[in-house]
Amino acid sequence: MAELRRVLVKLSGGAFAGEESFGFDRAALDHIGSELADLRRQGIETAVMVGGGNIFRGRTAEDWGIERAEADNIGTMATVVNSLILRGVLTANGVEDVRVMTAIPMAAVAEPYIRLRAIHHLEKGRLVIFAAGTGQPYVTTDYPAVQRALEIRAEGILVAKRGVNGVYTSDPNREPGARRYLTADYDTVLHANVQVMDQSAFILARDYRLPIHVFDFTQEHCLRRVIAGEQLGTRIAHGLPVAFE
Repeated sequence: MAELRRVLVKLSGGAFAGEESFGFDRAALDHIGSELADLRRQGIETAVMVGGGNIFRGRTAEDWGIERAEADNIGTMATVVNSLILRGVLTANGVEDVRVMTAIPMAAVAEPYIRLRAIHHLEKGRLVIFAAGTGQPYVTTDYPAVQRALEIRAEGILVAKRGVNGVYTSDPNREPGARRYLTADYDTVLHANVQVMDQSAFILARDYRLPIHVFDFTQEHCLRRVIAGEQLGTRIAHGLPVAFE
């Protein structure tokens, strides 16, 4: 995935919480802002899809007896909160022109998502944050991340995980013998039933041959290093040979 010119970075809500279970962590936010600002300085056209798990999670909804559709609507609003906070953090890090685009119209705080407008922003050097997923329930932010990446003609999606340094043959926390893939094709990962992201999102990426890079976001300068082709985490793409660490 070297020499990428336009990418989408997938950030989970957990990236905002840092070492905390919920909410926001100043050090984590500073790290996010620094990493994305660094990517912009490299001249990379950058879009970001954010999750909302640091504010509201499905597990909480189940415990409280909130039905799935309602819970997903709450989670959708959480992604908007995270997007606005991220815009503020990026501005503080010297990124001057950041646009938040939402799948649900809320003109007072963000632009509505319009595909060609998003592409125009990227071409003008603006960093674009996608909020509110697809605007529909029963979908996590994994699928909208792949969908938006394809819509804006991104050349790859960077799946930034907290404390997860790639894709393994099985859960390394449960299976001491689990091996980490350095490279793999889509079908290998699918057949291994590894939870890289929601299966529907992963299949969409496979069908349209969108390269995926899964890596530990807590490492310093990780985005720049991934873009430069350094072997961090796991690269998944069409035709890649299977290689293990």
